[in-house]
Amino acid sequence: MRRRSQRLIVIGVVGAMLALAAGLILFGLRDSIVSFYTPSELAQKASPGERVRIGGLVEDGSVARAEDGALLFTVIDAQGGRLRIRFQGEPPNLFRVNSGIVIEAVYQPGETQTATSLMARHDENYVPREVQEALKERGEWKGDR
Repeated sequence: MRRRSQRLIVIGVVGAMLALAAGLILFGLRDSIVSFYTPSELAQKASPGERVRIGGLVEDGSVARAEDGALLFTVIDAQGGRLRIRFQGEPPNLFRVNSGIVIEAVYQPGETQTATSLMARHDENYVPREVQEALKERGEWKGDR
């Protein structure tokens, strides 16, 4: 066998091993990938059973407790999207009306989503980038003073 043939075989084997490694990594990470949506985008872009993160603001006057103790509230975004959230458990200490929130859930079509976790904003400067851009487009952004 000539050197050129040997070199091509080695390159082919190494390429195949790299492709296999990349495939195994992607296969292993498929359950860890979580998409981020606003309430307006959720029904259009998410598929049923997909694990998603939903970001927006907690609507004023929407927070209540269900008879079973679950926390119920509505998340809104700048495009006028609204989504009712049900969360079984205690919310984070920073959970407040008119503050940023990110909900993790498994998307099921319907008016109410059951959250598996809540992440409240960490300081007064945090607003999800998509919400911030939409507020700027509508002329309602009050940040960057």
